[in-house]
Amino acid sequence: MKPEHKPALNLLKTARGQLDAIIRMTEESRYCVDIATQISALESLIRKANLSILKNHIDTCVRDSFNGGDAETKVDEIIHILGKYVK
Repeated sequence: MKPEHKPALNLLKTARGQLDAIIRMTEESRYCVDIATQISALESLIRKANLSILKNHIDTCVRDSFNGGDAETKVDEIIHILGKYVK
């Protein structure tokens, strides 16, 4: 594992635990608003993990591609992924 992925990994592990808790809440027929609140928190964790991975990608792969002449492809990849956030 790359050391720079550790923050994202920690967020993903937290998200996994939160997802397990949401599943238990749903199985226990807990209050719907409480479940929905936890789902929103989970979405936020996943988004933060994804942005951490993308930042690392930009800091390393995309930066290197500018030196190697493949910048357009790398930038297009990032734009494609970020476009999913706009929907």
